[in-house]
Amino acid sequence: MKSMTGFGRGAVNESNFSVTVELKTVNNRFLDISLRLSNEMQSLETEIKRLISGRLSRGRVDVNLQYERSEEINYELNRPMIAGYLSAMKQMQEEFELSGEPDINVIAKLPNAMIAKKDDISEAFAFAVATAVNTALEDLEKMRASEGEMLKAELESRLVGIEQHLPPIETEAASIGDEYRQRLTRRIADMLAKSESQIELDQGRLAQEIAFLSDRADISEEIARLNTHIEHFRTIMSEEKEVGKRLDFLTQELNREANTITSKTNNMVVKENALAIKSEIEKIREQVQNVE
Repeated sequence: MKSMTGFGRGAVNESNFSVTVELKTVNNRFLDISLRLSNEMQSLETEIKRLISGRLSRGRVDVNLQYERSEEINYELNRPMIAGYLSAMKQMQEEFELSGEPDINVIAKLPNAMIAKKDDISEAFAFAVATAVNTALEDLEKMRASEGEMLKAELESRLVGIEQHLPPIETEAASIGDEYRQRLTRRIADMLAKSESQIELDQGRLAQEIAFLSDRADISEEIARLNTHIEHFRTIMSEEKEVGKRLDFLTQELNREANTITSKTNNMVVKENALAIKSEIEKIREQVQNVE
């Protein structure tokens, strides 16, 4: 089990260039890679995303690629701009009867008068970028695995907390049906006592209805499902592959069973422990959002 939160860094240094890649990940429902490259690096975008998606399945990934080149830089003249500037200078001389000649130093300092020539990405540079990305991914996955172990320990402690509140509920569950049956019987007797008319009840049918309603208040199935979900939760946590979505689904199922128990009875012991279980489940839900 791995966390979706992490940081990784990879660097490659050669004689004529250096490349550094930093990866930062946070939780997200799907894999979302945020990568901003300069125009000359755009050809590498597909390969970088392929490498990342091959190792990660969920989370938002912010990619920071930095590089330096020490080889000689070739420049190209921005001929249309320079020609336009000289033409405007000549027109200004004629219109205002000015003397003098354009200074090459002034022209050279014009913005974008000379543009660095964009050389194609060499195979060596592209290989260095891929190596830096893979190194950063290995560093990132170590951190995500370490964070995942801490998440696993936290989730396990919450499951133990739920289990500690189940025995009081199980103890009270045995008497909930009888309590409900007695309460219904008393209420019907009170209603008949207050009624002015003499109503004859079919005792057999009444007993069936009371038994049916008492059965609906039984929470033994919910308790059994809670225990099953907890064991399934532990099994999934021990797996190495992507488990976040399944744990999220199980958390919803745990919450459903706790809600049902709370709604089925007015027994204060059961309600208090069921509410404590719901509190533990909410903490589980918060942590599961960070699991890959």
